[in-house]
Amino acid sequence: MLPASTPSSASAQRVSPGAVLLRRGECTSQVLHVDQGRVMLGILEQGTLHHQLGVVEGPFWLEAASGLLGLPHAVDAVAETEVSLHPVALSDFRSHVDSLPEPSRTLLTDLARAQRQQTEVAVSRLAKDADARCAEWLLNHAERDTTSGRLQVNLSERKRTIAAQLGIAPETLSRMFKQLRERDLISGRGRVLQLLNLDALRQLAGG
Repeated sequence: MLPASTPSSASAQRVSPGAVLLRRGECTSQVLHVDQGRVMLGILEQGTLHHQLGVVEGPFWLEAASGLLGLPHAVDAVAETEVSLHPVALSDFRSHVDSLPEPSRTLLTDLARAQRQQTEVAVSRLAKDADARCAEWLLNHAERDTTSGRLQVNLSERKRTIAAQLGIAPETLSRMFKQLRERDLISGRGRVLQLLNLDALRQLAGG
C-alpha cells in the first residue's frame, strides 16, 4: 500500500522480543519499516498485550497509514521475536509519497484511510470484555459427548491460535480458563473442557 523500499540513509536497528515499538494514541516523527521479525498488534494494558489484534511479519511498514494521514497510532505494537527495522523520518517518508504521480498518491491516501477505518473498527471490537468473548467462543464450539451427554469443547487448535481468534494473548487465555474453573463454569485441564453452567456462560457472553 505504501512505498516498498526504505531510503538508503535510514540506519537499521535490532530490538529484542517484548520491546514496545509503537504506543496507541501517540504521534511520531518517524515511520518504522520492519525488515525481519514478527510484531504483535493490539492493546497494551499495564505493560502486557492482553488484547491482540493480529501479527505482522517483515518486510512490512508498521502503522504507516497513521504517519501518512498525520494521525496518532491506532494500535500498540510489540516485538514477538527479535526484530530488525529501519526508522524513517516522517518528513522523508511523506516526501517519497509526494514524489509519486498524482494518481498513485491519491490511491495511497485512499487506501491509508480505508486501512485506518478498518483498524479502528477492529480495535473497537476488542473493547468487548475478554471474558465475554471467551465464554461466547466456548459456547459456539461446544459439542455433546456421546458417552456422558455433557457439553464439552475439544481444543483441537493450539492455545496461541485460539487466543489470536479472540484478540488476546495466550497468557490471558490461560488465565481466563483458570478463572472460569474457579467459578465452576468449566472443568478440565487437558484438550477437553466440560461446560458446567450453561446459563452462567450465556450470561457472561451477553446472550
